[in-house]
Amino acid sequence: MDRRGILAGMAALALARPALAQGSWPDRPIRWIVPFPPGGSTDLWARLMAEPMAAELGQPIVIDNRGGAGGLIGTEAAARSTPDGHTMLFTITTHVTSPVVLRRFPYDPVNDFAPVGKLGVTPLVLCASPSTQGNTVQEFVAWARGKDLSYGSYAPGSSGHAYGQMFSDEARLNMTHVAYRGEGPMLQDMLAGNVACAFHSMAASGGAIRSRRIRPLALSGTRRLPSLPEVPLMEEAGFSKRFAFSGFIGLLAPARTPQPIVDRTADLFRRVVDNPATQRRLLEIDTIPDWLGPAAFREDIARCLREWEVIATELNLFVQG
Repeated sequence: MDRRGILAGMAALALARPALAQGSWPDRPIRWIVPFPPGGSTDLWARLMAEPMAAELGQPIVIDNRGGAGGLIGTEAAARSTPDGHTMLFTITTHVTSPVVLRRFPYDPVNDFAPVGKLGVTPLVLCASPSTQGNTVQEFVAWARGKDLSYGSYAPGSSGHAYGQMFSDEARLNMTHVAYRGEGPMLQDMLAGNVACAFHSMAASGGAIRSRRIRPLALSGTRRLPSLPEVPLMEEAGFSKRFAFSGFIGLLAPARTPQPIVDRTADLFRRVVDNPATQRRLLEIDTIPDWLGPAAFREDIARCLREWEVIATELNLFVQG
């Protein structure tokens, strides 16, 4: 074979390698980065999806909790990981909210990722700690007015952060924001009475609510929860429509992940979301299944980013990261 033929053969082999790699995927354990510590709702949702997907793929899915900086640390690590399908990001709305509020964009929320699928949405519950008084929003506000209090959030720049500030402003309260690295640490501090209130997901706080260790006062979003039928929406309690902002829970791969891998993962993710057992479990933890495929999920992420930029500007919700 002449030199030209050898070079052509080498080029063909090089072009074939990605296809071969895709065909053998996954050939080792898959890592899902969760940009929050263990014990929070994002960690719970990731594990709920990982187990049945791992069984189908024939490889373990390892949850890698990397909390810090409102989710930026773990998300940046995912964006910079090798795009071979063996590292993905399981995340929530803070994917777009944190970089806006922290004014740090170590990654592009839309273009640095290949969306795989949206799992669903969940409302946040305004909960009061055992150190406070009042069984309704109105009673809590009456007790809190004139006091120097604090509210918690699971990350700076998160929906919980914004809702807490909106609540403090609209109720004319004097509350200071305390940011945590995830819902688990925030819930523990709240149970200890170190913060007066916070917006929690039911996935993380449901047990504490059911055992009456913290008190649910109102909900974000547009629909009441079947498990808390007596708890009103924030808008029903007299607060603004801004509390209706809805985000996402979902799985993303790094940009440039081979499309066949994204498509295969998306198909499996959808089948697990649609499984009746998964649907029942999601509803048990007050998560509303709302599947979106890769293209629609990308549009949803972009919508959240646009809406959040408006909210952050209106609230002057900017902090130092």
